[in-house]
Amino acid sequence: MDSKNVVNDENPFGNLKISESWINLHQVGERTICPQCNKSRKYFCYTCYLPVSEIKDYVPQIKLPLKVDIIKHAREIDGKSTAVHAAVLCPNDVTVYTYPAIPSYDTLEKTILVFPSPNADSIEELIRTLAIDNECFRRHEENKTYANISRVVFIDSTWNQSRGIYKDPRLFKLPCVVIKKRITQFWRHQNGVPRWHLSTIEAIHQFFVEYDIIMEKLGNELSLKEKPKDLYGHYDSNNLKIDNTNEAYHSGKFDNLLFFFRFMYDKIHSLYDHSSLKSYKRPLE
Repeated sequence: MDSKNVVNDENPFGNLKISESWINLHQVGERTICPQCNKSRKYFCYTCYLPVSEIKDYVPQIKLPLKVDIIKHAREIDGKSTAVHAAVLCPNDVTVYTYPAIPSYDTLEKTILVFPSPNADSIEELIRTLAIDNECFRRHEENKTYANISRVVFIDSTWNQSRGIYKDPRLFKLPCVVIKKRITQFWRHQNGVPRWHLSTIEAIHQFFVEYDIIMEKLGNELSLKEKPKDLYGHYDSNNLKIDNTNEAYHSGKFDNLLFFFRFMYDKIHSLYDHSSLKSYKRPLE
């Protein structure tokens, strides 16, 4: 695969609709005290999931169509985990659990797990399976259609650790979906892990981009009784679906999930040259 046709390291956020107020985070000076736990924090409290008072007016609040549970490995450092970004930005929809203290998921609640298990479906395949019976759809108050899925679970850990968590019986029974391949812009390096492996917040963003496009697509099919053209992206020479967020049908409504990620990417790159960071030298496969 020609990486030049897939990797956009020069302007990785150019096609995303992220609030420009992330720039204001550069003005944060001294650390402040979290009003809830009284711990010293810089941008947000990674235990209470609250932005510091200096930036709280700049931080977007995002409403998600599904509840999100993040299962964090106990060895993941809270201050370095991007899972916290989701909890701060989506306080009403995101819950973070530290493994092994996780819920016992009831399959009747229509919970799915984002994990590349051997039997994982694409998001579209799973939703189409549910959509065979139109009763699996419900009308949202904004006249949008949503599949009969209420919760999506992500694992926040290294790749090796995630496989151990996945084998937990409480998660192993859940239907799995796999997101489309996308190049990570995460600055933390993992040995032996290709650049297709996303940070947690990138994976959450990718999931909801796909989910939104697929639900729009299915809504059109149900109303028009015909199959529209591919709304998502393109295939590469190896028949692998590649994320292409500059598609006209990418609404951008969930791009603010990358609000803190965008800022921290900029901050890291103000200190280090992109080409010198090991994370970006990893192979695609």
